[in-house]
Amino acid sequence: MKRREFIQTTVGAAAVLAAPTVARAQEITLRLHQFLPPPAPVPAMILKPWGRQVEEATGGRIKIEHFDAMSLGGRPPELMDQARDGVVDLSMTVVGYTPGRFPRTEVFELPFMMTNPVATAKAYWEMVANDFQNNEYSDVKVLGAWVHGPGVIHTQEGVNSLEDMQGLTLRGPTRIINDLLSELGAEPVGMPLPAIPEAISKGVVKGTVIPWEVTTAIRLSELVDHHTEFSGDASLYTAAIVLVMNKAKYEALPDDVRAILDAESGAKLSAFASQVMWDMDAPARQIAVDAGNQITTLDQAEVERWKAASEPVVERWIADMADKGIDGAALIEEAKALIAKHGG
Repeated sequence: MKRREFIQTTVGAAAVLAAPTVARAQEITLRLHQFLPPPAPVPAMILKPWGRQVEEATGGRIKIEHFDAMSLGGRPPELMDQARDGVVDLSMTVVGYTPGRFPRTEVFELPFMMTNPVATAKAYWEMVANDFQNNEYSDVKVLGAWVHGPGVIHTQEGVNSLEDMQGLTLRGPTRIINDLLSELGAEPVGMPLPAIPEAISKGVVKGTVIPWEVTTAIRLSELVDHHTEFSGDASLYTAAIVLVMNKAKYEALPDDVRAILDAESGAKLSAFASQVMWDMDAPARQIAVDAGNQITTLDQAEVERWKAASEPVVERWIADMADKGIDGAALIEEAKALIAKHGG
């Protein structure tokens, strides 16, 4: 009798102890790491709303914890590897922070390639889903791929023509964009976005190229007085951005949870993210206007001069791709066709 009571008590206790474990197993916590400060549009208006939507759609089975401004350590160029290696579960980064590592993606950063950010983001995602995921992103799972709005030149002294670029030290975000700045006569200095304010304040650079949207995160309109935009449909440049997930963590998700995550990510997230960044260009630009800064818009004739001057960048990229066994010209044609297909 005593033995039977002991067994029943033991089994009951084991069941009680196991219950919290079962409950915990139903909630999957994912840590998302990125380099921008919390108030910046990308974390505040894209990543956190997306995270809340995923949590709601999964009925709370997924919980996403956000770690902004590199708060988990490391530098922005390490974010891709942090997700790959499982240091974090998710990371958002600018692809070009790791120069030359994702060569196919660079097609979207070529000069004057982008005509419409949302159309370009849709094209980018389509090429990720159909091609890039299986080669250059094969060691992570890409959940979103997008681009920002038109790149703008922000300087202390002003750029009103191609000649004003000669010898101008400018921060650039990626390998392709730095090559473009160099071809246009500037002296590019590569660095992640958080390093810009100190670099300008110390005179390391005289300005930077970034879209309007992100100028608020670093209070750029207080650091420089001149901004140069480009008329017409095509933009001087854009940068490719990704949200990636540790591949093993993604594959370990229950099938139904993974299906929900996929539905809330991919093309839906990519278009949404690009639209938000593009929408936030206008209020950020208004801050510069209100500060009395000078905004110069280059006319179409001047823009054509910049396009002609940038052609060697495209030629070098195609040659570089050929050395890697990649048909760069075909990628350009595919990207252009997809951008046009999606309304760009």
